[in-house]
Amino acid sequence: MTSQSPLIAPLFSFAGSIASAARQQFSSLEDWLSAPPTRQLPLHQIECQQEPRGREVQRLLLQAHMQQRGNGDVGLALRVVQGAELVVYSHRRLHSRLLKTIFGPVQITRMSYSYPGAASIHPLDESLQLPARSFSYELQKRMVKAAVQGTFREARERIAEITGAPVHTRSIEEVIQDAAADFDTFYAQRDPPPWADTGSVLVAAVDGKGIPMIKPEGANPQVRLTKGQKRNRKKMATVAAVFTRAPWVRTPQQVVESLFGKDRTIAKADQPAPRPEHKRVWASLTKGKTAVIAEVAAEVSRRDPQGHKTHVALTDGERALQIRVSKQLDVTLILDLLHVLEKLWKAAYVFHAEGSLEAEQWVRLRAQRILEGHGSQVVQGMRQSVTKLGLTGNKGKTLSGVSNYLYRNRTRMRYDQYLAAGLPIASGPVEGACKNLIKDRMERSGMRWTEAMAEAIVKLRAIYLSGDLDQYWAFHVQQEQNRLYSAGKWSVVEK
Repeated sequence: MTSQSPLIAPLFSFAGSIASAARQQFSSLEDWLSAPPTRQLPLHQIECQQEPRGREVQRLLLQAHMQQRGNGDVGLALRVVQGAELVVYSHRRLHSRLLKTIFGPVQITRMSYSYPGAASIHPLDESLQLPARSFSYELQKRMVKAAVQGTFREARERIAEITGAPVHTRSIEEVIQDAAADFDTFYAQRDPPPWADTGSVLVAAVDGKGIPMIKPEGANPQVRLTKGQKRNRKKMATVAAVFTRAPWVRTPQQVVESLFGKDRTIAKADQPAPRPEHKRVWASLTKGKTAVIAEVAAEVSRRDPQGHKTHVALTDGERALQIRVSKQLDVTLILDLLHVLEKLWKAAYVFHAEGSLEAEQWVRLRAQRILEGHGSQVVQGMRQSVTKLGLTGNKGKTLSGVSNYLYRNRTRMRYDQYLAAGLPIASGPVEGACKNLIKDRMERSGMRWTEAMAEAIVKLRAIYLSGDLDQYWAFHVQQEQNRLYSAGKWSVVEK
């Protein structure tokens, strides 16, 4: 064998058989890598076999480290605060617990101090900042990251790759629900970026997105659905986004070219689109629109308490939502142009075939007129078409519905003014949030959710997509440690 590796040398200071086992495992790995048969293997086969062997070395090193930390024996007894009393925990006993880590399971033997009728205290657990669950915090974090990125099956496979051991879906679900507990507290305490260092436009956007839910227990399955019914019930989650950005002045023609031009780019704009700054996206299935909008208002106030910026809110045409936003936010309320275009396409299909060039030209012309501030003329033209062409039935109903929608929202469609001021007119970030936050994770084939699990996944996925996972996890660990180990709860009884 080659000379002793500097990586393994410190183990000689460890006592016991675990250190010896780690040295032997490392020597075995060195011998295997230098053996003639191994030198004939292709690299990918070496990687596959070296990984579990190397993981076992890491596990034994960690186990040896745990052994070196001792058992947490701090004295003959503990004095513990219980309400208004001081109780002496004098019964001592060694207990063991198995902790699953990213390297595999390690056994931790620690001194337990107990008192009749009360939960035992383990000083070593507090010293090591161990979690309540049998998974280390680092392994829990990787479970969370895997579960918000993909399905639970994919998360199980990923954790098995990391640790070499299977993890049950139920365990991942329990970790997920625990991990989401500090979501609201984290964002409430976080310091906002200095207002002077961010763009002058502060944008809020609110929308809704359905999540397929598990049928409640006792619900009778329907063999045949009636007209308009869907087999999978959805519950609406309220999706929100808040960010700052620099103004972006454009002309209606530039917007039309970006939407309908052959290359669908914004190359004709005088400047590139400013990127959203410090974007935060989130959603809730359980709080309701009023509560989420209140959170949006709090986030806006937190970022610009003195009102130095231009505040803008983008919504769809839902009247109840617009009323709530107007009551809770002092903003310029803008109807999302994307929803206007959806209505225009519906109207276009009254006159032209779906997918036809004529339908696109019809929408393009009216979109440009609306962007130029002539929305009332577009409404008038639709209403005249209903009358002059004698449209009845579905066609007349569709055209009247679109014209009424545009007329009702006319005060929120001053796009010529918004563009000249550099304000956003489409809620790309919240539309993207609906897709990235909800649809891409929650609406995969066959997925059904309980309310509690959907809420937890949506919160954690929002943290991940906002780029806050590392900061949030450190905060969550500290919060859980505060819940598990109250400062000053116990002291050592001196001899």
